[in-house]
Amino acid sequence: MASLAPAEPPGPRAASRSPALGPFRSSGGERRRNAPDTAQDAPLRAVDLNHVITLLKGSGSKDLEEEQLKTLKKVVKQFENGLPLKNVAQITEILNLCAEKMIEQEAFTEPLCELIKLFGLPFQKKKSSDEVNYSVEVSQSIAQLGYLMRVPSSQVKIQICKSIVSFYSMELPGKLLSGYQPTSVNYKIQMAEEGGLVEALVLSLTLVENQLIEKLWVLKALQHLSTSEISCRQMVKAQAASRLCLYLNGADPSGQLVFRSSDILWSLLENASKEEVVNQLSSLECVHALKEAFVDLVTRGFRHCDHQLRNDLLVIATLLAENPAVPMIESGFAKLLIVLATFTEVKLPNPLVKGFKLTYSHEDFEMKKLLFNIIGILSKDPSAAQLLSENHVMPALLYYVKLNHQKPGFPDWSAAQYEELQLHAIAVLASVAPVLVDKYLSCQANTLLLVFLEWCIGPDPSFGRGHSFHGTGGRGNKLAQMRYSLRVLRSVVALYDNAVSINLCDQGAISQLLDILKYAADKSKEKEGTVLLEIQADILFILSVLCENDVLRKEIFSCEGIDILIPFFKMDPRKLYSGLGHNCLLLSALDCLWSCVIGCYIAEDSFIEKQGIFLLLDLLALKEKNLCNIILGILVEFSDNPKTTLHMSIWRGKRDQTAANLLIQLWRQEELDLGVRRDQYGRIVDTKRPLVTSFQKLQKAIPVPASCPSFAIMEVSESIRAKIYSLFCKLGFENLPGLSAKDFVTLAIIQRYIDFKIGEVWSEICAEIKEEFRPVTSDERALKVISEISENTGRTVVALQTEVLEKQHHHIIQEEKKIYKEIQAAQIQRGLLKKSWEDFLTRTSNYEALKKAKILQETLIDASRSKAKIENGPDHSTDIPGLHKTV
Repeated sequence: MASLAPAEPPGPRAASRSPALGPFRSSGGERRRNAPDTAQDAPLRAVDLNHVITLLKGSGSKDLEEEQLKTLKKVVKQFENGLPLKNVAQITEILNLCAEKMIEQEAFTEPLCELIKLFGLPFQKKKSSDEVNYSVEVSQSIAQLGYLMRVPSSQVKIQICKSIVSFYSMELPGKLLSGYQPTSVNYKIQMAEEGGLVEALVLSLTLVENQLIEKLWVLKALQHLSTSEISCRQMVKAQAASRLCLYLNGADPSGQLVFRSSDILWSLLENASKEEVVNQLSSLECVHALKEAFVDLVTRGFRHCDHQLRNDLLVIATLLAENPAVPMIESGFAKLLIVLATFTEVKLPNPLVKGFKLTYSHEDFEMKKLLFNIIGILSKDPSAAQLLSENHVMPALLYYVKLNHQKPGFPDWSAAQYEELQLHAIAVLASVAPVLVDKYLSCQANTLLLVFLEWCIGPDPSFGRGHSFHGTGGRGNKLAQMRYSLRVLRSVVALYDNAVSINLCDQGAISQLLDILKYAADKSKEKEGTVLLEIQADILFILSVLCENDVLRKEIFSCEGIDILIPFFKMDPRKLYSGLGHNCLLLSALDCLWSCVIGCYIAEDSFIEKQGIFLLLDLLALKEKNLCNIILGILVEFSDNPKTTLHMSIWRGKRDQTAANLLIQLWRQEELDLGVRRDQYGRIVDTKRPLVTSFQKLQKAIPVPASCPSFAIMEVSESIRAKIYSLFCKLGFENLPGLSAKDFVTLAIIQRYIDFKIGEVWSEICAEIKEEFRPVTSDERALKVISEISENTGRTVVALQTEVLEKQHHHIIQEEKKIYKEIQAAQIQRGLLKKSWEDFLTRTSNYEALKKAKILQETLIDASRSKAKIENGPDHSTDIPGLHKTV
């Protein structure tokens, strides 16, 4: 639309409207007169405007009329260089009086036009504050111009529009009033917005419905006013969109009618509420009018501007097609657009496009893309499916699923244009294919796509331009083609249609997709990007759907797939927060593992032997909320394989963490998130309902049908606690290494999870029964017994938890005593060593002390000898001969 924008400068924004002045009758056009001469420099005596108003209120004689006309000329002459703000209200009153007289006396037409012309000149202000002080009077006066459109004179109407257009002119008069200066550039535009001028102009379209020249001038004025958001909102309030659309097809040899109307519609869509504008255009009459204008431009428009205008209308039609309430199909507009979109590919004669020729110009290229876009939008409407099928949309889009160097029938598109059209067509095919599955299969689309994907990873050189939106990441390679082709396969496979899956698998799609996955994974090692990550995620999803519930396909996958799948689980955890899509890729890999491996013993054993369980536990140890549930579910499915339990027992995480400890930590975190009550040691607080969450406590007893699960049952599927319990049932609850006393306290709850859950369900049953009716005595007794059993189980677990904590406390005390004794013995030893050293120092420095020590030593030696004398026994001396030193 930019190329069709008006040459005049845009205006600013402002506010609401003021009340209307008196109404006037409508009649035919009036003769036009030339504008008065330009202002002369000779000074004139000032005219008393109040006297003029009084004079104009009089009527009767011919002489009075001549005096009135003469006075009006003086007024025009006096203000030929601009109206002072203080006089604007008086001039407006004079305008109204002239308009009333003009209905009876045609002679007042020319003075009225000259006075209106004064409003096109910049207003004059004496002080800067005048703009604010006179804003109310000025806004009402400018609004009055809109209401003067009801004067039955073409000359007046045109002059009003010319004056409004002059609001956007920067030109100043040749001579300024003495002591005055012009108002700011945007002042009149702001006053027009505040006065609501644009609403009056929109309503005046009805008055000029059969007058082309006047209508074009009104549209020109509205075109200028529509550059403001405030004016656009006021226009929408006046139902401008529907009014303009209905006038699109009026007789107009110049083509200005469609051009200006579409330009205003564009401004409304951009600056006002798009939903409101679309709602105004959603009537069958408006859609018909838009269709006829579009057809006229398609079949008869040969100029460059005609093609641009055609594309502008096509964009408006696109916005309408997005709203399901718009009767695009009923009006026949949708069929016309579909036929045009497939015109060059299908090559079947159709009267709807008779006379249309594709020139391969830039405008035709843009039109082609817009038509493809509309097909994608229409595919979302179920009622359009038959139209899409009957008009050969599927073969037309599949026409582009071929190698880039093969483009017969399009010799005039450049390589970059053809690539953009090709990618756009394949992108639209992803939306259309699920709607037309039968057509998709009958056209052998799967075969075409698989051959095309084979070319994408083949050695043939490709020089992708990557300029377009759909060509992102495809410069110098074939990744863009691969990306959108896989999107098509993903869209049809997501239907879980057995015919589509069989057709793909019969052509060896699993092996081919694994080759493409390996190719994309290798490319990612060189340079990662969102396109490559999306390609890998899509392939993993397609494989998941194809292999789910089919053991034979899982065996085919396991031959190469597991080796390709394993590296995804070794992903650097930091990449999950990169924002490129690694998180989605990992989830897709986990989904593929669940669907393509679990359930096939050959595949399971292969995965486990390649340390797959270790990798899953490593991922689980990250404790990512969005990963834990699916990983635990996979481990539960794998736990039926006896090798899984062995690998889980062997696994060690950071700081020698065991699988049992990791599962218990996850259980505690889950209960914390769910608001389950536990004391500071992790023991049960509510023995009646030990597992109940904070959400469940808020729920009242609501009787539900037997087929509807209660809150207690739904919690099993939504929480990870049931999965952790299932894994412990495989690992066992005894002889688990690496657990602390706190872990054993939690483990006691996990071990009785199923008993607590049964009691919880019975508690809900009791509450529902009491809501509906009073049970008989025997039933009430039975319910009470069941409730007591559940509560006793809770007490038993609490007692066990307390015993574990007491044992831990006793163990801690014993360990403290042991450590204290060791500390005490060490202190005694240090004391003895110190005393020994002090005695040694004393002996070496004090001879008397040495003698005493010697005597004591001898005494001790004698005391240690046996009292019984051994016959002929040796007598050992304790003295060392020749020793005369103290040390």
